[in-house]
Amino acid sequence: MAAAKKPAGSGLSLGAKLGAGLLFALLPAIAYYVIFHTEIEDEITSAQGRHANLLGELESARRNEEAYRVDVEDLNRRQRNKAELMKVLPESAEYHAFLSSIQTVANLVGVELVGWTPREEVPEQFYARVPMQLELRGRFHQLAKFFYNVGQSERIINMENISIREPKMRDGDVYVSVSVLATAFHAIAEAQPGAGARTRRDR
Repeated sequence: MAAAKKPAGSGLSLGAKLGAGLLFALLPAIAYYVIFHTEIEDEITSAQGRHANLLGELESARRNEEAYRVDVEDLNRRQRNKAELMKVLPESAEYHAFLSSIQTVANLVGVELVGWTPREEVPEQFYARVPMQLELRGRFHQLAKFFYNVGQSERIINMENISIREPKMRDGDVYVSVSVLATAFHAIAEAQPGAGARTRRDR
C-alpha cells in the first residue's frame, strides 16, 4: 500500500511557516505601498512642474504689469504735455478764444478795445499765423501794461506794427489811440513740405 503524500510545507519548521505566512500577508501591503508611493511621487513631480509654471506666469504677469504701468504713466505725461502745448499752440485758429484773451487783458488794465479785424491765416511749414488788427484807446501807462500782460499770457501772441496816434492830455494823464497787429499761432496737424508755399502762391 503506497504511503500517503505529505502536504507541501509540512517539513518546514514553525518559524519558517510563520515567516512565509507573514511574507504572504505583507505582499499586498508592499504592492499597495509601491503603487501608491509611485503615484504620489508622480503627483508631487507634476505639482512641482505646475508650481514652476505658475511662478513663471506670475513673474511674466508682474513684468507685463510694470510695463503697462510705465506705458500708462508715459501716456499721461504725453497727454499733460499736449494739453500744455495746446494752450500755447492750439490746433486751430480759435479766433474767439484769441479775442477773448485780448479783451480780458484789456479789461484788467483798463484799456478800451475799440475795434478788431481778423485777418486771413498765413500758413507756414509747421504752424500758421493768426493775425488780428486791433484798435485800442487808453492812458499811456495802461497801454504799456496791456502789452506786457499780453506777453505773459499762455498762448503765444506777438504784437507788431504798433502805431501810437492822437495823444491828448486829460486830467493830467496822456491818452493815446493805438493801432497794432496782434498775431497768434496755431499748429498744423499734418504739415507737408511746401504746403505753405503753395498756399501763398495760390492766394
